[in-house]
Amino acid sequence: MIKRELSVTMTYLKARNGMWSDHMRIEERSIALHAEIAERLAASPELLETARRNIARWIERDGEIPPWKEWREILGRPLPEIIHVLVSPDENARRLRQSSPFCGLLTPRERWRIYESFTVGAYYQGRRQHSR
Repeated sequence: MIKRELSVTMTYLKARNGMWSDHMRIEERSIALHAEIAERLAASPELLETARRNIARWIERDGEIPPWKEWREILGRPLPEIIHVLVSPDENARRLRQSSPFCGLLTPRERWRIYESFTVGAYYQGRRQHSR
């Protein structure tokens, strides 16, 4: 399920803009990070509690800002709907990923591996290879 949804997302991003940009690179990196999180959640749904605790702590500390209220509501939905938000290309999902409550689910090494694959050199080199 997650791989199919991610494939649809990446196809959409590529079709949306034939040119590769730094903005698209950063968006794809965000989706890659959240796709990894989605895989974890699918295997261990109890990990949603980490995100719920993060949101509760942030709301207690700073009040109910709109994205955190939205995430709190989303985290009460069925898992497939949550996963959809994590990897969807739509504008709302893109906005919500910018305030993701899923910190703590990936180790620093896992995050770094994904970040490394999206450095400017690695990203654009891979695009040249794919476009030939």
